[in-house]
Amino acid sequence: MARSLTTAAAALALAAATAVTHAPAAAAGPDRHRPAAADRAVTYRATAPYLLHANAVKAGYVPDKYCVVDRTGGTGALGYPHFNHTHDNSVDPAVPAALYYEDDGRGGKRLAGVQWLVYDRDQDTRTDDDRPSLFGRPFKGPQRGNFPGQPVHYALHLWLWKANPLGAHATFNPAVKCLPGTTRPQP
Repeated sequence: MARSLTTAAAALALAAATAVTHAPAAAAGPDRHRPAAADRAVTYRATAPYLLHANAVKAGYVPDKYCVVDRTGGTGALGYPHFNHTHDNSVDPAVPAALYYEDDGRGGKRLAGVQWLVYDRDQDTRTDDDRPSLFGRPFKGPQRGNFPGQPVHYALHLWLWKANPLGAHATFNPAVKCLPGTTRPQP
């Protein structure tokens, strides 16, 4: 528990330091001309409270009991998704629709990454004239829903709290750990 609090305190200190050095950019709100580094700093500050799993749940992020792994194998996992669907269609760096947690090895969850989810306007996977971007990166998609009733959408992942050897915006992270018996392939 002490290590968890130390890790959380260090992350909050980093977020506070970043806030001081990037305050004018953060005050501007979601601005498409702001550099990717400033948007990333906004995301660090906005998600730092969720390093404590209970804060994410309190903020409306609903935990999934399964750890999602790449169904093709070999490229890793997303971790345990926590969606707050009131944030779907956000392209605000401070408002991701999903948080991804991994097992911390002590019975708890550790924040690893975040995701934005934007619905495709025409719900046609063959067109992409409404593709959003954030951090100077286009969202992936459009892709069919991952569960019944989820619309065709675009998604952008950011492995902000856990380094990803495949890149900060790769869908899956081979460094993310799941407890045995808790995995589910992404449909």
